[in-house]
Amino acid sequence: QVQLVESGGGSVQAGGSLTLSCVLSGYTHTSYCLGWFRQAPGKEREGVAGFDSDHSTRYADFVKGRFTVSKDKAQNILYLQMNNRSPEAASVYSCAATGGVFPAKLIEDIPSMKDPRRHFPYWGQGTQVTVSS
Repeated sequence: QVQLVESGGGSVQAGGSLTLSCVLSGYTHTSYCLGWFRQAPGKEREGVAGFDSDHSTRYADFVKGRFTVSKDKAQNILYLQMNNRSPEAASVYSCAATGGVFPAKLIEDIPSMKDPRRHFPYWGQGTQVTVSS
């Protein structure tokens, strides 16, 4: 059974850093696309970053240069390192993973994806992040 569990959320001041983790238990696909998404209250979910089995990465414009997505292959953990955070109301950051079949170059669509659950069947419950000014 596949289970994604995020951790590392919390409160940080603007300019600070935070690293989120997503443990992918039972996830054994060797070809995959993984994503980090966030959702603020009253707003649509938006793509933040992606990482795929080719070790390609993709970032939303609003995080480029400040966030880094990576994966520990041995531990099967996806990370999102967030530096120089801008003030942000409490948002829930969630990791997501594809199943065995997914569109080629899906990672390129992550920043603009409107319906990520269409291609990402596996989701964690999310971890909340607040950045105060």
